[in-house]
Amino acid sequence: MANIKSAKKRAKQTVVRNARNGSQRSMLRTAVKKVLKALGENDAAGAKSAFDVAQPILDRFSARGLIHKNKAARHKSRLAARIKALATAA
Repeated sequence: MANIKSAKKRAKQTVVRNARNGSQRSMLRTAVKKVLKALGENDAAGAKSAFDVAQPILDRFSARGLIHKNKAARHKSRLAARIKALATAA
């Protein structure tokens, strides 16, 4: 256990940040899963609306460093491509 005042503060900050990061990461994954679920059901309109919600979340959390910027770009690119393919096929 930390004995020094600054180390105690860092330990408290770590607990708070860990909880926040876990919550935000869960929110991000849920948003992406909603898009994937709509794609699995061949619902182009639903997938597009879910993607419109997920895209700013991906951007925001990549800007904050929660996920790498390339990971966010990869998710957006792949989801957009699948939505486009579904929309053109329908």
